[in-house]
Formats: sequence, structure tokens, C-alpha cells
Amino acid sequence: MLRTRRASTLAEREVEYPACISATIEGSDSSNGYSSESAAFQNRLKYLRNFGISAHIDSGKTTLTERVLFYTGRIKSIHEVKGKDGVGAKMDFMELEREKGITIQSAATHTKWNNFGFNLIDTPGHVDFTIEVERALKVLDGAVMVLCGVSGVQSQSITVDRQMKRYDVPRLTFINKLDRRGANPWRIIEQIRTKLRNNCAATQIPIGLEDDHEGVVDLITREAIYFEGAHGHILRTAECPPELVDQMESKRIELIEKLADVDDYIGDKYLEEARISEKDLYEAIRKTTIARTFTPVLLGSALKNKGVQPLLDGVCAYLPSPTEAQNYAIKPAADGIGEEKLLVKTDDREPTIALAFKLEDKKFGQLTYVRVYQGSISKGDVLLNTRNDKKIKIPRLVRTNAEDMEDLKKAGAGEICALFGVDCASGDTFTNPNQASKLSMESLHVPEPVISLAVKPMKTDTGSFSKAIARFTREDPTFHFEVDQDTGDRVISGMGELHLEIYVERMKREYHCPVETGKPRVNYKENILRKANFEHLLKKQTGGSGQFAGVSGFIEPVGDGSRENIFDNRCTGTNIPSQFYPAIEKGFQEGLREGPLAGCAIEGVRFVLMDGRSHLVDSSEIAFKAATRHAFKEAFLKAAPSLLEPIMNMQVQIPGEFQGQVIGALSKRRGVVMNSTSIDENIVMDMEVPLGDMFGFSTELRSLTQGKGEFAMEYLEHRGAPRNTVARVAEEHQQKMEELRKN
Repeated sequence: MLRTRRASTLAEREVEYPACISATIEGSDSSNGYSSESAAFQNRLKYLRNFGISAHIDSGKTTLTERVLFYTGRIKSIHEVKGKDGVGAKMDFMELEREKGITIQSAATHTKWNNFGFNLIDTPGHVDFTIEVERALKVLDGAVMVLCGVSGVQSQSITVDRQMKRYDVPRLTFINKLDRRGANPWRIIEQIRTKLRNNCAATQIPIGLEDDHEGVVDLITREAIYFEGAHGHILRTAECPPELVDQMESKRIELIEKLADVDDYIGDKYLEEARISEKDLYEAIRKTTIARTFTPVLLGSALKNKGVQPLLDGVCAYLPSPTEAQNYAIKPAADGIGEEKLLVKTDDREPTIALAFKLEDKKFGQLTYVRVYQGSISKGDVLLNTRNDKKIKIPRLVRTNAEDMEDLKKAGAGEICALFGVDCASGDTFTNPNQASKLSMESLHVPEPVISLAVKPMKTDTGSFSKAIARFTREDPTFHFEVDQDTGDRVISGMGELHLEIYVERMKREYHCPVETGKPRVNYKENILRKANFEHLLKKQTGGSGQFAGVSGFIEPVGDGSRENIFDNRCTGTNIPSQFYPAIEKGFQEGLREGPLAGCAIEGVRFVLMDGRSHLVDSSEIAFKAATRHAFKEAFLKAAPSLLEPIMNMQVQIPGEFQGQVIGALSKRRGVVMNSTSIDENIVMDMEVPLGDMFGFSTELRSLTQGKGEFAMEYLEHRGAPRNTVARVAEEHQQKMEELRKN
């Protein structure tokens, strides 16, 4: 264990790292392709950890973060997520978060654990706010994945795992809630290996489970660790309890075997049956964790104040410093065609590269969270926003602790900080104004909305509504707003019912703009099933210059499940002058916005232009755009139009006695069971369900299970809808259009 001794106050505790750990950290490769002359600069980065805490909802993530802040001295008292004192956890600072007991926005803080500086981001666990996890993982060097010791790997756990892999983020796993009835860390570790396909092993074993959970035994040092005092802040080490010695040795061998699979040095020693020292294990765990070939698993109960301090030591020992994480910027290729990647150097002396990854509107203006990848940012600096080539001056530089802020004069490479009073958008890159190449950081994966809601301000003054929409769309790339061209309805779109419900409530509270809401709409997509030819001539004469444009060709499905739309110009003659090709492509793009079947966006269509006709005087860009739109619509209706519907991954947890009724109810909603496992008296089912058939299921589930069932959904993909769904949605659209025509 990284041995912790209690000092006189929580904020003054001191950790004595064993010599092998100090050597591991000191000897780690932090050059990243450059050599700094500044010892202070090297030390600042070597002892800096940028990491996040992510989990499925209700895994105890925010409770864990509260303990991290307490043990590191950032806060002086502990408040629970739904505590009786009504204060709420520090990082859940929004009023809505404290009312609902869930994290809605990611929150950042800076704190210290012994010699290490932590930039920590607590992220939401609910799938509707998954963009917050995406943004955090994009700018972090490491992460802690929290799993419930009873429920284990759940639907959002799988999503978070996928996000961590997308951004190549090394991780530790913390199995929480070992005090709960039914807790079984070994079952959860097996789920990590099978469901997440992670090579992992425990670095600890629990001393007791459920009500008997007292502490952990460190498998590296073979020491027992007990957490004593009112808040578990006194750590007492002792020899491993005799009844756990056999399990300790067995799990220690398992740890070595898992490391031997991915570390040659440990593998050779294991085969030779040579002694493997504590130093060997620390170094191997650190190296393989950073390489993302191994995940160390730590254990505890945040609510009962057990296991948190060793987890913090694990963050220091195993997760990378900013110089050990590879990050790339994108710049235009030398030949002017395409892009190329540039390895970023985590060095204060290099030209500045910083990414704005999150925006918040505060009382005194916009707060922009940035990760400084290269160079530095100081108060008063002038930077260039590479998206719009606008220069910005930094009026104020701060470091945040949830809703609190402290001013900074400078933030160096590897730091996470915030800018006050800067007008920008999420995802913007800042560089020095005189930088030779136009650089930007790699783009963020933004999932598309799956559900929409018509909203109508209840007050005649719509200024507040417009301000709210402008702010929310700027802050959250998964929150969309549009005006329905047919009905004039104002429509908001997002990742789920809760996502939109939160924004509707925020309009009311923060902008005093209550809105009426319509029935939720599923975001279907239109596509075609077969090829269809088109030939359309637009010919109008109105006295002056007329309109003349002809296009011919065919449309077809792109195939292979692709949702991309492709414009393919195969014209070889001069029947269509080349200056009209862009107008034809634009007409095709405009036609994709609203399909003729159900008014939905169109996907997966290839438009092939073969020939056409033109007139020396009457042909124009407007004429060719209009002709293309008409041709595309006519061909689309002949090409077996169909719908794609959003399919959701759903996890349902219910008492076993209600399994038959719940499966029956979900079968009627076209749900398909993909996997089913038993956890004590409960059944956990992984299912695929169509979103359009799931409205009202939460009420039905409560009724079927006497309020004991729960479920969570996340978007999987758009998939071909059955004929009856296509017919129903198309009929609803036609009825809506008929009503509009009558009015």
C-alpha cells in the first residue's frame, strides 16, 4: 500500500511512499519528445493528474467525489447526495441536481493529495447527459470508473467504457458499495472481463462484505488497511487476518498472471518462478495501465468511508501525468488537401494550443472551461480562435471548485482552467495569433438527438425564450432547436425525455419563461430500399427571363448500412454548364432535409446525375436547384421509401417474481431480450427496444413490479422500421399536412 499516516488535521496529512513507488513515479518517462530545462516545470507536470470519475447512475460516483474532496482538504464537511441536512453534495451545485439527486452537468475542481495536484471532473451517470462524459474524457489523461458492488456492469457502464476507449483514456476501476446486501466484487470483476473485455485484476481483497465490511487487504504489500474515526480518516495498517491469507495469496497470483499476459518482464519472472517484488508489481501496473492493456481494480464503500484514500494513492501511482498522455492537434496538410496530425508537446515554452470543452453562463458572463495542451495562458493574453479567426483577449483566468472560483495569473501546459468573458463555442481551439499553421484539436464525438418536443412560451414576451435557447444550444451540442417549416412549431430535440425535461424546467427557473409542451416525437429517418430513375424538366416563362433546367439520373441506397448521403456527378457532356453543378448538389441537400414520406430527414441515399438540359438565357442556379428538388422527390417516392427508427439498448432490473409479466409487456413493445442474469432475488435483462414504442413504459413497469422495477435506456442505432410502423408514421404525417392545408 502507499502508506498513509494521519497528521494533526485532514488538510495536513502526509503520505510516505515506499521507495519502490517513488522510484516508479520519478523514473516514469515524462519527456514526450522534448527536454525541459526547468526542474519546477518537470515537477509540476510529473505530480499533476487530470482525471474524471464516471459511472452508471446510482453507482455512488458523486458520493465518492465528495469523499475525495473531504480527504484532500478541499471541503471541511461531508454532505450526502440526498442527505437529511438538505445541503447536497458539493459537486452537485445546480438546484435541480440537488432536488433530483442526480448529476446533470459535469463539474470541475482542483485539489491536492500530498505532493500531487488533481484536476478532477465529476460527470453525470444518466445516459441523457452522455455528452458531459464525452467532453470530460476528451480533455482528461485518466479516469476512475465506478461500478456498484451489487449491480456491476450496467448499460451506462458499457457506454462509459466505449467512451474511454474512444479517447484512449487509461483507467482505474473502483468497485463501490461493498457494504450493501448482495455485494460480490468477484462477480463484478468477471463482468468487467466478459462484458467490457478489459484485462483486469483486483489489487485488493475486501475485509468482510455487507454489514461486516471493515477495510481491504493490499495484494502488493500484503497489509490489511482499516478505516477508522468518524469519517474513515484514520488509516490503520495491520497484518492480513489469518482467515484471509489463503484468499490473499490466491488473488495475488491472479494479479501476477493477468500482468504477465501483458508485461514481458513480469511474464518472464513468472515463468522462471523468480521472486516478483513490490517494486516490480507497482512498475508493471503503472506501465500497463498507461498503455491501456490492464486495469487495476480497487474496492471499498464511499458511503461508509472505506477504500477512498488507497484509490487516491492509486490515481497518483498508476494514472499518467500530462506528459505521458499523447494528444494530437490537426493542421492542414502541406499539399493543401486533407489534414495531418501533429503531436502536441506538453511544454510551457511551446506555442499555445488550448481547447474550449465546456461552456457555462454565470452571473457575470460566460465561463469557458479549457484544457491547455501546449504553451500557457495568462490573464490579459490575446489568443486566436481558429474556428472563426477572431482574436480574443483573456480578461480573467480562474480555477473552479464546483460553483466556487479562484483567480489565476497563469495556466501552464497540462492544466485545466476556465476563462471568464470570452465569446466562443464548445469545441473551439485557441492558439497564438502569430502561429504559422492553423491548428485545431481533434473533434468531439457528438451523438445525434433521438427525441423531440414541441414547446410554446406561455408568455407573449419571447425574448427570454430566445435567450434561453441561444444559451442552451451553445452550451450543449446534443440540444437542438428548430422551427417546423410546416406547422411553425418551436421544436427542441435531445437525448431523451429527462434531457428535455431538465431544459424545460431550466427555462422556467433561470429565465422565468414557462413553456407548454406537446407530445414527444421520435426522430425517425427516411431512406429507400431500391433504385429509381429520375428525369425532370423545369420550364417556366413569365414574360421576362424564364426558368429552364433539366436533370436526369437515378437514386439508390448507399448500402452496407451506411447513413451517409452521396452526390455523384457522372455528367460527361456539356448539356449542363459546369457552373450549375454546385446548385444541383445544393438542391439535393435541400431535398434531404424533409422526406416526402413522413417529413423526416433522409439518410443513406446516393444521387447520381447522368445528364440534363439547359438554356442559354433562362437557365440559372435557382432553376437547377428547384429542378433537382422536384426530381429527387419524384424518384424517392418510386424507390420504395421506408423509415429508420431509433433502437435503444435497455437494461431492466426487476424482482424475479415479476419476470414473466415484464417480458410480456416488453414483447408487446417489440423488445428483444439479448442477455439475462440473476443477482440475488433480482433479474437483470439487457434488451433492444424501439424508442417509439417505449412511451409510458415507466408507469407500466411501476404497476407491474409494485414500484420495485427500474430501467435505463441509451441510443444504439437507427434500424429499418417494420411496415406497420412505417404506415402509421406516414399516415400521421399526412393527417397533419391535411389539417395544415385546411387551416
